[in-house]
Amino acid sequence: MEAPGGCGSEAQRERVLSVEDWLRKWSTGATAFHKEHGHPLLQKHLDLLVDGRSGLRIFFPLCGKAVDMKWLADLGHSVVGVDVSEQALKEFFSDQSLPYCEEPVPGISGAKKLQSTSGNICLYCCSIYDLSSAIVGKFDGVWDRGALVAVNPCDRQRYVTLMSSLMEKNSSYLLITVLYDPNKYNGPPFYVPESEVKSLFGSQCEIKCLQKVSGLSDRHKQWGLDYFLEVMYLIKFVA
Repeated sequence: MEAPGGCGSEAQRERVLSVEDWLRKWSTGATAFHKEHGHPLLQKHLDLLVDGRSGLRIFFPLCGKAVDMKWLADLGHSVVGVDVSEQALKEFFSDQSLPYCEEPVPGISGAKKLQSTSGNICLYCCSIYDLSSAIVGKFDGVWDRGALVAVNPCDRQRYVTLMSSLMEKNSSYLLITVLYDPNKYNGPPFYVPESEVKSLFGSQCEIKCLQKVSGLSDRHKQWGLDYFLEVMYLIKFVA
C-alpha cells in the first residue's frame, strides 16, 4: 500500500529534524517510538540475520535504548550501536543493570564510547555520519528499526552509502520501514515505500520483503492516520 499517485514521499521530502530536536524528544520523554519489550519481528526472523551462527558483530544504527541489544548480546553476539542522545545510551545501561565504562573516541571530537564491562556491547554517542569502518569496523548484520525511517529524507542516500561501507560481504540487514498516507502526517517516522528501498539499496543488494504487519495504534489515529504498516525486508549485501 503506497500513497495515492506515487507522490507520497514528496510531501515529506523537505522535512528536516535537527540533533536538538531528537535530544529534546529524549529529555521531554517524547519517546513513544521506544519499545519496552523486544521487537517481535526481530525475534521471529532472527535466524535470517544470524543464520545459526554465534559471535557475530551486529550494528544498531540510531539505537536509542533498544532492549534488543541486550538480548542479542546475551545470545553471544557483539553489539555496536550509535545515537546522538547520551541520555538514551546511559538509560540503556541503567535499565539493563549493566555496568559500563566511558571513554572518548579518537578521531571524533566530542564523541563518547560507552562499553559494557563485559565488552560485548559498545555504544557510540555521536552523529552516525561521524562513524566509519576505520572507527567501528565492519558488521555481519544490521537491525534497522527506527533508523532509515528517522533520518531526514534528504539524507537517505548518504545514510545508505555509509551503511553499505560498514557491511561485510554476504552480511544480512534486517530493515523495518513504515507505510501510511504521508499527506496526512509529516513524520517521523517517515514514509518509505518499497520503490525507494529498492532504489537506495538495489544496485549492490538482494532485497526481499518478508512481512507486512499492521501497527495502527491510538497514537497513529491521533496523527490522523487510518492505516499504519510496518514492512520488514531482508537485504543481503552480495557485492
